[in-house]
Amino acid sequence: MFTKKSLIIIILLAAALLVTSRWHWNFFDEENVQGVTEVQITNIKERLEVIFLDVGQGDAILIETPKGQQILLDGGEGQTILEKLGQYLPLTDRTIELLILSHPHSDHLDGLVEVLKRYTIKEVWLTGVVRTSSGYLEFLNLIKHKKIPVKNIFACGTSNAVECSDEITLEDKVRFKVLWPRENLAEKRVEDLNNTSLVLKLIYQNNSWLLPGDLDSAAEEQLAKDNSEELKADILKVAHHGSSSATSEEFLRLVSPTDAIISVGAPNDYGHPSPRILNRLKRAGINIWRTDEQEDILTVGNGSVIEIANP
Repeated sequence: MFTKKSLIIIILLAAALLVTSRWHWNFFDEENVQGVTEVQITNIKERLEVIFLDVGQGDAILIETPKGQQILLDGGEGQTILEKLGQYLPLTDRTIELLILSHPHSDHLDGLVEVLKRYTIKEVWLTGVVRTSSGYLEFLNLIKHKKIPVKNIFACGTSNAVECSDEITLEDKVRFKVLWPRENLAEKRVEDLNNTSLVLKLIYQNNSWLLPGDLDSAAEEQLAKDNSEELKADILKVAHHGSSSATSEEFLRLVSPTDAIISVGAPNDYGHPSPRILNRLKRAGINIWRTDEQEDILTVGNGSVIEIANP
């Protein structure tokens, strides 16, 4: 008669045999291992990933370039961003090459404070606009304490001001076009922070993503006037979580995206996304993706086409 201990051992051995026979693991087949590695490297070199993370009522976008650079644009509110980074970055990877803050509202900023505490950040981009909230002051103090290089980002326009940037190359075939703001906001107090949002167009060969932060219609109108030819993009991150105060018909016509992504929490107290904006997108024949319905949204560009899926 089997003892309880021996019965358990027999069950475990049988389970192990089943697993090995089902998956055919082979840790010592050098040729097979090399083949897998080559495929993974090939894929990395041919694709740029932009993941719109579900961080509730806020924005957070994780970008991984073909050469493996990791860029985090905004971080949502609270610590959800840490869980998301844990899903997409290897446990041994505690470095983010570039951290970008579109504007210092808490639903874009707070998660970045948590990231600064736990990750090595090589560079930070921001507008430098003045805000005296405790979260923003902590953000700036962490950057100073860790001696992280900071770049104030703004477009040159027609002024050619010192340190302005109309285009910044990240690596071969990957670049950001800087579309807004069109003045240096460093050390300036501004009443409407939404309209100080960094507007960046990410370009990888023939693929493009327009990322306008929380820009509202007043700034959209000026942006459209100054940059009408630069707004066209395959993917639009809908501004201000689908608020009715943004994404005008004229702006949408100029961008003319095939897909629109709305970063929004459910439920929220703001009525985002606005039914008016959803109907506007539908009338234009644009595919709509929402983080409150589909959670994280993965977009992958190979330089020619962009595929979209849930990771």
